[in-house]
Amino acid sequence: MRISPQLRRWLTGAASDPSVRWRYWTEVEGRGPRDPRVRTARRAIGRTGWAALLLEHQFPDGHWVTLPARGANLYRPKYIATNWRMIVLSDLGMTRADPRVRRAAETVLRQWGRPKWDLSGTAGEICVTGNAVRYLVRFGYLDHPFVQRSIAWIVRTQKADGGWHCFPSRTGTLDGWEGLAALAEIPEASRDAAIRRSIEQGAEFFLERRLMNEGADRYPPWFRIHYPNHYYYDLLVGLRILTRLGYGSDRRLGPALRWLRDKRRTDGTWSLDADHPDLDTRFEPYSSSQLFLPLRIEPPGEPSRLATVEALAVLAHAGNA
Repeated sequence: MRISPQLRRWLTGAASDPSVRWRYWTEVEGRGPRDPRVRTARRAIGRTGWAALLLEHQFPDGHWVTLPARGANLYRPKYIATNWRMIVLSDLGMTRADPRVRRAAETVLRQWGRPKWDLSGTAGEICVTGNAVRYLVRFGYLDHPFVQRSIAWIVRTQKADGGWHCFPSRTGTLDGWEGLAALAEIPEASRDAAIRRSIEQGAEFFLERRLMNEGADRYPPWFRIHYPNHYYYDLLVGLRILTRLGYGSDRRLGPALRWLRDKRRTDGTWSLDADHPDLDTRFEPYSSSQLFLPLRIEPPGEPSRLATVEALAVLAHAGNA
């Protein structure tokens, strides 16, 4: 995979975000945590750039903006409330070493771990529970009882075909990706037999469908690149999960990898195609009439550092496999 000096500078220079620099050094070039460039970029995350901007307006108890008269609602309004910012902050490389992240994570654990709201029980939903587990594990809370209960719930609610679904169903769906993404964050040494089996079955579910084949018609938003993804699926989401789980050499990823290469611009970058919610009303099983406030990090239609480092990381993992 050829990366021009100009593209490398665009991703790692002073004008780039420290999270992009950190991800490029570690995920594309494979540098270790002791590398000076990796350490410098990691230290800057949350002090400058996108993560710092997201943290600016946090309330003292750890939550962010909420709807009037709802208190510290973690989920609404979409997509600027606490839950959504936590997803992005974990993508950008934040951990609980930062006290602001620690306050936010403890707010989530306290509010969503209560009996009535426990996401590892009847209140669980794969998009919410899966996203919460993913960012809490990244933040450093793998051993917390709530996270452990939620992991067990994800394994327990996996469908017989290996997938997951946000709605009552006997079968999974490709856009129920959050369960596999959450399990993929668990370090190999911390996966028991049930988790490993669930990962294998979940990966097979996506591979069997080539990350894209579900139903008689293709769902157009799956073939557009987005960020943040929130709880929406597209092919780059699927490629990230599968390649990081070590399936980059599986031939069934070929069509999706060709799609990704075809999306590359002539200057070597990738762009975002749309903000979420990006819905096709011919297929949607629910209404989008509720309040949505997009959490935009980069504008669609222009070269995107986030999309580019993600795509290069996928291709690097696939190449290494």
